[in-house]
Parts: sequence; C-alpha cells; structure tokens
Amino acid sequence: QLQACGGGLVQAGGSLRLSCTSSGRTFIFMGWFRQAPGKEREFVAVFKKRGMFTYYSDSAKGRFTISRDNAKNTVYLQMNSLKPEDTAVYYCAADDNVIMSSMRSASAYDYWGQGTQVTVSS
Repeated sequence: QLQACGGGLVQAGGSLRLSCTSSGRTFIFMGWFRQAPGKEREFVAVFKKRGMFTYYSDSAKGRFTISRDNAKNTVYLQMNSLKPEDTAVYYCAADDNVIMSSMRSASAYDYWGQGTQVTVSS
C-alpha cells in the first residue's frame, strides 16, 4: 500500500529525494524512519496532514525537509548535506491514529513501505 523509492549512492555533502506514495487511501500521518545495520529503526520526520504539521529528529533538523502532495497521496523527504552516518534503509510509515507524544515511535505506525537503501560515501 506504501511504495517508497528514491534511494541510492551519494557522496558526503550530496542530496537525495525520497518519495513514498500511498495507493488507495490517504493517511493523516506520513513519515520516514531509517534503520542502519545492527541498529534499531529510528524516527526521521513526519508530516501530519491536518494543520500541515511537521516534526523532525534532531539529526534531520536543518538538513532534511519533509513535504507532502495530498493530491498524489505522496510524501517526500529531501535530504541535503548528507553524511556517512545517514546511511541506512529508509522506510516510509503511515497511520491515521498517532498520539503526538508517540510520533517518534515506530510502533505508533501500522502501515509501512518496503524500504529504500541510502548509502552515503565519505
């Protein structure tokens, strides 16, 4: 139901844009998580449709921008000034019922995309 794409290999300091499209329905919350090898899945950013609210992790703030095209049921993650530590599989997540205090928790989201690999070389 969620299809993510846009990952790839980029040098440090470069940029990538990820996209995630929901087929068949619109979600109130759409966001991104990432998981590096041997690490837990961590929150990156989320976009709440109502109120156009966005929220970022500390590591994403200032470098990444999440946006949303409601007509296309698509959320984007523009990633600039990429660092080797950004290397991970990036997952799109979505749900309608997310408590604000739980936005950073992967368990708050029931719908997930298949993941797209982002590799940043030094």
